[in-house]
Amino acid sequence: MDEELRPYASVHEAVPADAARLVAERAAAGLAAGRMPALYMGHGAPPLVDDPLWVTQLSAWAQALPRPRAILVVSAHWEAAPLTIGATRDATPLVYDFYGFPERYYLTKYPAPGAPGLAAKVRGLLAGAEVVNDLPDRGLDHGAYVPLTVMYPAADVPVLQISMSSLDPTRLLNIGARLRPLRDEGVLIVGSGFITHGLPYLRDHRFNAPPPAWSVEFDHWAAEALDRGDIDTLAGFRTAPAARYAHPTSEHFAPLFVTLGAADDPAGPPTPITGYWLGLAKRSIQVM
Repeated sequence: MDEELRPYASVHEAVPADAARLVAERAAAGLAAGRMPALYMGHGAPPLVDDPLWVTQLSAWAQALPRPRAILVVSAHWEAAPLTIGATRDATPLVYDFYGFPERYYLTKYPAPGAPGLAAKVRGLLAGAEVVNDLPDRGLDHGAYVPLTVMYPAADVPVLQISMSSLDPTRLLNIGARLRPLRDEGVLIVGSGFITHGLPYLRDHRFNAPPPAWSVEFDHWAAEALDRGDIDTLAGFRTAPAARYAHPTSEHFAPLFVTLGAADDPAGPPTPITGYWLGLAKRSIQVM
């Protein structure tokens, strides 16, 4: 839960005139004909939808991508073993896994079509590697639906969420690799987390707050490792600069490994979104 975020912070960064163009150009550079990319994105919190810059960036990113036939989300906010498939019916309910925010955030709806066919394919691809469970009443948590309300506001793309059965990078990389064929079928695989997520160590709760040194250090370290496609270094993130502050718990970094596992080549992925929000690094990548 993101209960440690202060819901009343309301000062936003200005939106540069070229913000949407830059995101679209970076995203376009990371596309391969005939298949969907895979994404790792910072998902923010419910107030993301009120941040003009981030909304501009997410909207431009979605518009630069081929239209997905379905979306498969692995969110930092759902850990469950064995690996669990969420609700597959139309108008999947939402999980309001936060508290202390204004009432309007609890009234959000995202009635996306269900994806039972995708659920069956996920089960087949993971056979022999993961025990798979079903939780048909489990809806989309805010790590899934908040960014999707901005990227695909019509809620007309089928969405399926699955749990992280482990936080172990090697296991998550293997899950991503097994799910990789879905990209050839028009499925957008999304790992949803945050490159830095040291909520207990934030002192300035304005949305445009200068990032603390630990957030900048870890973000730069991650950027360099991603540029090299150095999965071993990323998997050893616990020894990275300022890791104990950037990730006192690892669930927001972990979805990155599903995304990297789904990549053909993890080196030098385009980074459509960079910068900071509330001092946290919102670096978001796209792999081919």
